[in-house]
Amino acid sequence: MYKGVQFLCQRDAGKLLMLVGATFVIVMAVQYFEIPSIGAFTSLFLGNAVRNDSFVDSKHDASIPPERGAMPPLDIVSKPGKNGSFDKPDLGVVRPSASSLANAMPLTVSTPLISPSSSNISSNTKDHAAIGLSKDANSGLLSLSKPDQASLSQSASPPPVNATTVSSSISPSSLNISSNTKDHATIGPNKDAKSGLLFNNNSSSVTANSSAHGASAKRNQKYKPPSKVVPISEMNIMLHQRYASSSSSMIPHWPSEVDKDMLHARSEIEKAAGIGDDIDLYAPLYRNVSMFKRSYELMEKLLKVYVYQEGEKPIFHEYILNGIYASEGWFMKLMENNQHFVTKDPSKAHLFYIPFSSRLLELKLYVRKSHSRENLVEYMKNFVDMLGVKYPYWNRTDGTDHFVAACHDWAPAETRGRMLKSIRALCNADLEVGFDIGKDVSLPETYVRSAENPLKNLEPNLPSASERHILAFFAGGIHGYLRPILLSHWENKDPDMRITGPLPHVRGSRNYIELMKSSKFCVCPRGFEVNSPRIVESIFFECVPVIISDNFVPPFFDVLDWESFAVFVLEKDIPELKKILLAISDERYKEMHKRAKMVQRHFLWHHQPVKYDLFHMVLHSVWYNRVFQMRM
Repeated sequence: MYKGVQFLCQRDAGKLLMLVGATFVIVMAVQYFEIPSIGAFTSLFLGNAVRNDSFVDSKHDASIPPERGAMPPLDIVSKPGKNGSFDKPDLGVVRPSASSLANAMPLTVSTPLISPSSSNISSNTKDHAAIGLSKDANSGLLSLSKPDQASLSQSASPPPVNATTVSSSISPSSLNISSNTKDHATIGPNKDAKSGLLFNNNSSSVTANSSAHGASAKRNQKYKPPSKVVPISEMNIMLHQRYASSSSSMIPHWPSEVDKDMLHARSEIEKAAGIGDDIDLYAPLYRNVSMFKRSYELMEKLLKVYVYQEGEKPIFHEYILNGIYASEGWFMKLMENNQHFVTKDPSKAHLFYIPFSSRLLELKLYVRKSHSRENLVEYMKNFVDMLGVKYPYWNRTDGTDHFVAACHDWAPAETRGRMLKSIRALCNADLEVGFDIGKDVSLPETYVRSAENPLKNLEPNLPSASERHILAFFAGGIHGYLRPILLSHWENKDPDMRITGPLPHVRGSRNYIELMKSSKFCVCPRGFEVNSPRIVESIFFECVPVIISDNFVPPFFDVLDWESFAVFVLEKDIPELKKILLAISDERYKEMHKRAKMVQRHFLWHHQPVKYDLFHMVLHSVWYNRVFQMRM
């Protein structure tokens, strides 16, 4: 009997082993066909653990420049102290640890969002609710407590920073960070806090037909081509008409001595139109080098800016100095601490600066999954209403001599209403969403990898024009409606066209950097929005930018002749991309390469501003547009 029982047990054990084996095969098959990632096998054993290829870890290196979302820790700082060092306000560090990555639940933080001992947020994501997308657990965005709408609507000034609005103490349930970010993380690439570039943990490249593309297809459907396309040639005409037209000017409700300065400056600038070249400036880079130089000289001599001290931190008077939103932060830092241009007497001011951070406004006030930014818009409206009640300066010109600098995608919406008459320096310089050529300023989206050294990773002695053997290069996340089209036409189709999705991870991002350094043209397609840090990055690597982004107004459009050092391709002409680039003669390309190198000086941040650098160029564009609003 014992032997019989033993036989039955052996037979049952064999069946059990077969059943377990069959189950394993089925699970693996499901994983293989349904999970578009090389991390599928590991996810089988990790259960709910967050896969590293969907989390932007600030410790990693990267291989693709970031655009919408994935970013290293933010350095948020206040004004410098007396010794010149910058004090770090209270920003609670939210940094994923190995243990947090092993949990399925989102990371929650109960430390104060603003604390003296820390300065970083690891979830510097750039989201897309500007067009109505919600922020969910997969968006990697912050969940913040909703502001008191009653207090917003009942007061002319912004509501005080308290528990119902911009809470300085965030409860564990109010600050959630998930593993995924808005932009590249949905398809696998990660990014490095040091290089600021994205990388893909997968060893295989992402193809246009891969399921990774399909993963973002649903989100991309919400982004559509513009209803009307304005080519760069028409933008040039619009700019000229704006400066020449008197209908676009606003006559102050009462006169001021500063108006005479502005009228004098306009007269002097127009007189300089035909003077000629300049030894310090390379004339082909500019629309009119003499007018630019004279305007810059007058700005240095005359311009005074009043910086409003009103506004609660961190939305006002605090700045993020690294990542893709760094431009607004660096400008705020340098403007608030500038002793040459800033005046304490508003009656002597030619311009009035509102020092707010569009990124921190979003982080503080946006209510996750609300699908609404109305409370952000209302907050800024109330702030401007308060200025109008407290001071006469906004009302004197209806705000036309006031300006802001904002780099978040939502800034065009946050600055609508009464602020539409002010000068808005915006990274999202999109004609489709209300950018006004000749009044507004296109703010360069620059990815700053190190707040301590904004010039980090700039390389000297780059390959010459003749040493570059790749015709065109692009590698990046497949988000927005345009990039899938680009890859469907060019990915792995032509050896001269190195067009691909995220690159495999190589420490130090050398793959991406070497490809950019080896390329004649660097393709800069729009992502979710028209702007991209790739444009400035291409210039840094002396790779001629190829801008494919309909209705995008390039930075410093008022003075730079972008067509002299960049190529503009309409989105509809993507199938003809190679033909367009081959039509550029070798002689013409070498000249464009030279100009791309020479224009670099205008796109660099410095802790101490230098002549013609990015700080001065932004301020000059604001000054220039205001001067040409004045009528003789």
